[in-house]
Amino acid sequence: MLRSLFSRSAPVRVQPFFGFRNGERLFLNARAIRAAEPSFARQGFWGNFRTMLSQYASREVADLPVTLEYHCGENALISERVVSDAEGFVRFDLRIDPACPPPDRTRWEKAVLRWEEPGEEGKQAGTPREASAYILTPGEQTRTGIISDIDDTILETGITGNVRQIARNWKRVMTTMPSERAIVPHARDFYAAIGGDPAQDTGAAGETRGPRARVRPVFYVSSSPWNLFSYLVAFKRQRNLPLGPVMLRDWGFNRKTLGSEGHGSHKEAAIARILDMFPHLRFALIGDDSQKDMVAFGNIAAQRSGRIAAIFIRAVSGEPLSDKEIEARKRIEKADVPFWTGDDYRAATEFLLASGLELEGGVEPLVRTASEGTAEEPKDSAAA
Repeated sequence: MLRSLFSRSAPVRVQPFFGFRNGERLFLNARAIRAAEPSFARQGFWGNFRTMLSQYASREVADLPVTLEYHCGENALISERVVSDAEGFVRFDLRIDPACPPPDRTRWEKAVLRWEEPGEEGKQAGTPREASAYILTPGEQTRTGIISDIDDTILETGITGNVRQIARNWKRVMTTMPSERAIVPHARDFYAAIGGDPAQDTGAAGETRGPRARVRPVFYVSSSPWNLFSYLVAFKRQRNLPLGPVMLRDWGFNRKTLGSEGHGSHKEAAIARILDMFPHLRFALIGDDSQKDMVAFGNIAAQRSGRIAAIFIRAVSGEPLSDKEIEARKRIEKADVPFWTGDDYRAATEFLLASGLELEGGVEPLVRTASEGTAEEPKDSAAA
């Protein structure tokens, strides 16, 4: 089994991650690996284990030239060639010149990645190959976006960033397919309300697997490893959760990535990058209290209060606020950013729906109402 898993003869596949752009700049990451297309069909304990092991123990391909080709409206073809690094990552950061204004409404656009199968030593490279890549383009008339965590915000993990808990939950991590993972209760309704129902499929004509745009663009920041990108996409598709660009982490078996250290700084940097990319948008931030999201969100709120429409924190850890979290809460309040926290998304969803949420009306009034209303419902709100 392991011999086939780590075979040097496996095909070279370039896995595009979801990209995003504004009128002048486009970001897209991908990874070159020796592996077949992932399949997350249930196969029993050992079959599932082999599938998950192949995700974590990926065989990266360095020094592979990859070309991105992207058409923007009637503009000429935009093309750039990048060589994969030692970890197989291919990172595109394109200047769009001349500028290509975004559409009025948020949509997904399509690009193509091209590469050649590396030949054996002393031989020519193999057949040219390509893969579709998708670019999220927030609309010019869009005013509000969403930035969300993943673990314990939409996907139940049973892990709160502790090495011992990860070890205790190894079966869930290593043998459970996306279809078997538990969605956070009522997350689907909450994200449908705050993100907006999917618009028509805005991928290429006839492209059935292309992402579907929500009214408001949704981005994800997570401390999970890039290896789990395809797994997380499968989970979201199966649960009808919004798809969006995901800012994941390079990950190793060390204290920095398995413990709580580093979660906040990664998320703060990722959020700042999104804010800088889309200055016309204000964002609702959604997270939980298991990975110090409140601290990261509090720092962002203090630095850029005018850009944060609201903050939602799901209460999952059952632990009292730390001193850093108490200070973060004070920074959020000082910045006058509407704040909601609770252990049940139904409370937040009810307020969202009751407000008659407008497509571009923002979320401040409804979250402020939620914060006031949950003061009488301590069961659903730990810090209203």
